[in-house]
Amino acid sequence: MKAQLLTLSTPDGPFTIIARDGAVLASGWTAVPGELTGQIHADLLPEGYETVPDLGSISAAVEHFYAGDPGAAMEVPVLQKSGPFRSHAWDMLRTVAAGSPVTYTEYAELSGNAKAVRAAASACAFNAAALFVPCHRVIRTDGSLGGFRWGLAIKESLLSREREAALLETAPR
Repeated sequence: MKAQLLTLSTPDGPFTIIARDGAVLASGWTAVPGELTGQIHADLLPEGYETVPDLGSISAAVEHFYAGDPGAAMEVPVLQKSGPFRSHAWDMLRTVAAGSPVTYTEYAELSGNAKAVRAAASACAFNAAALFVPCHRVIRTDGSLGGFRWGLAIKESLLSREREAALLETAPR
């Protein structure tokens, strides 16, 4: 089965999405689809790709994110496959509030095993669906950014946008 492929222009650079059946298989800040396919589990790899002009609610969620509504991306279905801990950890990432990043230690606790800090960090590293599974919302205990596959400048930009959106949401009207 073929997957759909779309590259959108964002303030952080080109953002490419590979989707199938309305769910994101992989996404990230690149114009090179081959930089995404290595993150897709072998059981989910599509037979080919069809470039499309729009992905409906998936494209809209990216537009909403950059317009100040980071929550829309959490409504988009994601299709990833791994072991039980990592799969659960990815689900838990989607519960981390925009504008309120957690530390790797807090993320391990949220994922059900406070001692599994390295496993939690690994879940971030192997997350194929950047933005839709917001691994950028995990930072080091000292408050520094840690790593991010798409670069620390993009991670800081995403966190900054989310902080601003959270402040606007709580500001008196």
